[in-house]
Amino acid sequence: MKSASILLAKFGFKTIAFAAFFLIFLCCKIEANSQNKKEVTAKDILGNNKYQAISFGGYRENSREIQPTVAQLKEDLSILAAMNIKVIRTYNVHLVHASNVLVAISELKKENTDFEMYVMLGAWMDCKNAWTDLEPNHDEESERNAIEIEEAVRLANKYPEIVKVIAVGNEAMVKWATAYYVQPKVILKWVTHLQQLKKENKLSKDVWITSSDDFASWGGAEDSYKTKDLEALIHAVDYVSMHTYPYHNSHYNPNFWKTPHQEETFSDVEKVNAAMNRSVEFAKMQYNTVKNYIKSINPSKPVHIGETGWASSSDGFYGNEGSKASDEYKQALYYNSMREWTNKEGISCFFFEAFDEPWKDSGNPLGSENHFGLFTVDGKAKYALWKEVDDKTFKNLGRNGAEIIKTFEGNKDFLTKTVLIPPMH
Repeated sequence: MKSASILLAKFGFKTIAFAAFFLIFLCCKIEANSQNKKEVTAKDILGNNKYQAISFGGYRENSREIQPTVAQLKEDLSILAAMNIKVIRTYNVHLVHASNVLVAISELKKENTDFEMYVMLGAWMDCKNAWTDLEPNHDEESERNAIEIEEAVRLANKYPEIVKVIAVGNEAMVKWATAYYVQPKVILKWVTHLQQLKKENKLSKDVWITSSDDFASWGGAEDSYKTKDLEALIHAVDYVSMHTYPYHNSHYNPNFWKTPHQEETFSDVEKVNAAMNRSVEFAKMQYNTVKNYIKSINPSKPVHIGETGWASSSDGFYGNEGSKASDEYKQALYYNSMREWTNKEGISCFFFEAFDEPWKDSGNPLGSENHFGLFTVDGKAKYALWKEVDDKTFKNLGRNGAEIIKTFEGNKDFLTKTVLIPPMH
């Protein structure tokens, strides 16, 4: 080994001093970066408008038997990240979609240290005999529920830097879900179980536990939902995740949807805008009704929106033969208004949804359930995101090998011709 004097003679004092200074600077920068990149928790994310949220399913075919690949999911997540989406919601763990989403995020984080994405991981809940030829027993649960919870815990523990929320069930308590709904006691059982795992250090204490359900299920409608089990559940969850869909209510609720007589002289655009303004107010009303009920049970319990959305197309109840609610123009108005309101109020809003998923109503390609995405299946940006296309937000990004372009060839006149005018009272 060469002595210090030899090194000084060969390289000079200034060079060695600079090298030492550089090493100290580099170490300090690394330490500072590590401090700046402190672990983000659910508490940091929910209600923080820097962490925009969306519901995500990466299915591109008309059957869930064809699972999206990790590479395809990375495509999708890169698109969402470009829009500043940092939190996504998945719905079950019994298919590989959820685990592959976590793999995709992990790989994207390795490829780019600045990539940031977190997950609200859904654990599906069913009643006994759900999705069978037997009569559903809503007072008892499916044996598969335990398996679903076990897998959710496994994934949360495997990816603690990504999974920040576990949702026990999706619209699992609302009684119109006649094929599978369960009583609140079932959801309470598994929420309590997960909270106990946190106490036993078998699940991160920072993972928040919730159930994501219709506004009615959280006491926002008739009194029949307001049970002792629901009250106990409100205390047990870390926050309440509620759904609101004025879109679906447009079919049978003329009070906010149909054009009132005093608006008869409005232009068509004014009639549409007025209807959408009432729709947003309707969503706010449902949220506030739930919030007020939750406050009466537990004043400190946060309430966020686990789902809301607007379909851009329908050949059924919500199309030209029904309430005339479905088109891209209305979807854009609703999306922008809900983002503006929830950001201002500090409410996390998982907009439903990122991409169209054709499997949802595979027998009817024009069915509204296939068209809730802000992007089409082939990656075209619907009207709500035309500005982002103009701003080059999706530069060098695409889906299925195609770049992100606007629907309707970007021609607003073409779009306008598809706008449906709400019926008169």
